[in-house]
Amino acid sequence: MQTFNKVAIVTLLFWLMKITATTLGETLGDFISMTLNLGYTVGIAVTLLFFITTISIQLKVKKYIPAIYWLVIVGTTTLGTEISDFIDRTLKAGYLVGSLLLITGLSGTLFLWYRKYWNLEVYPIFERTKEVYYWVAILFSNSLGTAFGDFLSDNMGLSYLTGALVTGIIILVVILLHYFTKINHVLLFWIAFVFTRPFGATFGDFLTKPLSSGGLNLGTLNASMVSVVLLVVMVMISHKKTVILNPQNQKF
Repeated sequence: MQTFNKVAIVTLLFWLMKITATTLGETLGDFISMTLNLGYTVGIAVTLLFFITTISIQLKVKKYIPAIYWLVIVGTTTLGTEISDFIDRTLKAGYLVGSLLLITGLSGTLFLWYRKYWNLEVYPIFERTKEVYYWVAILFSNSLGTAFGDFLSDNMGLSYLTGALVTGIIILVVILLHYFTKINHVLLFWIAFVFTRPFGATFGDFLTKPLSSGGLNLGTLNASMVSVVLLVVMVMISHKKTVILNPQNQKF
């Protein structure tokens, strides 16, 4: 039986979409829990249902479909936002402890993934079990990124824009290491993947928070709508590229 790749190839467009999706995850998560005043427990329930629905569809399809794939990414970012805030504000554990817990979860997932396949390659992915490891690692990564981004602003006292700049610089350093050193590209991928989340989280806060707090005061709904439009445009571009590069859905 012919099998097809199930996940997005890592390109510049991938990272732009990832940052937009993480920004959307932050603003939409805050819209559900804070603007609608549903609370973090209800927020987790709502975003968990969305994540379970989208991941179930993703696991059932036979090939990479950009719209479905990126809906799952958005699902992990919104759920990750609620998980991080639930650990900090409902359980009162704090972002530092939350970050350590999520680092442990991510490390454990990657360890089990490596033990089974002896690599952590993220593209291409054909096998169902490996895809499950992939999505669990992404969920932990996005939750960790949210906690770390909030740690920068709340615990270290950085402004939202400064926090975005700090994480943006880290991402830039990772890109330079990728092109100019021989450091393992899979390791650099996961570092970049984690840090695009706090970049999106702090940038999302910069868009939504009041002017008095160093934000632009766009509000969670307006910021979410802007992110949705940008992500839809990029998904359409990604779909066109997928069709051009793989017009007959041949095996990767």
